[in-house]
Parts: sequence; structure tokens; C-alpha cells
Amino acid sequence: MKTEELRYLQRLAELYPTIGKASTEIINLQSILNLPKGTEHFLSDIHGEYEAFSHVLRNGSGAVRKKIDDVFGHTLSNSDKRSLATLVYYPKEKIAYVKKKESDMQNWYKITLYRLIEVCKTTVSAGEDGADPGRRTEYG
Repeated sequence: MKTEELRYLQRLAELYPTIGKASTEIINLQSILNLPKGTEHFLSDIHGEYEAFSHVLRNGSGAVRKKIDDVFGHTLSNSDKRSLATLVYYPKEKIAYVKKKESDMQNWYKITLYRLIEVCKTTVSAGEDGADPGRRTEYG
């Protein structure tokens, strides 16, 4: 056995000292490989299309709006959900707009921060069950 192979096997033995731990990691990695792949976009000829390209990036190809819909369902009006999504996509512009229209900014901040935190909580917890394909391992 080559020295390099031996070092590799020794490192694996350190990371996974028992058959059970090695088996668990193999099962976990196999399940990650079987998860559906995320949406991929291939954009070409975007010269002079900064605004459109920027919007695709900011809205996460619709993922932000879908997450807001998942979190709030029928508890928020479509208008309120669109408004929250716009805040996520264009925070500076949305806050400047709201400041011109809203008479009670303190209340708006309280409500909006609560809603943003709810979206963030569900977004973060989606990867905590070990099924997150972006999960980093000891060697990744």
C-alpha cells in the first residue's frame, strides 16, 4: 500500500473510528446525493440588461416569494406578501418608499422585523435536519 493511501485511510479511521460511525456517514452522504437538485439558470447575452439580471439574482428565481407564501399562507394578504418580498429584494428602495407613505414607522419596523424573522427561522431550520445538500463535513 502506498504511503499516500495509508495516510488517507488513517485519517478516515480518525474521523470514523467505528463501523457504526462510518456507516452513518455513508448513509448520510448517499441521502444527500439523492436530494433533488436546486434550480439552475443559464443566462446569456446579458450585456446592457443589468436591471433584469439583478432582479433574477435578488429574488432568488422566485424562491424568496415561495418561502414567504409557505410561511404566511393565508395569514397575510397577497399585497402584504408582495410588499415583504419587495423589501427583501430591494431593501433601500422599499424603506425609502415606506418612509414617505407610513405615518408610524416604529410600528412598521416592529411588524416587518417580526415577519422577516419568521421567514428567516423557517429558512434556517430547513437545513438543520441533516438533509441540507450544502452541508459541510469535516473534509468538505
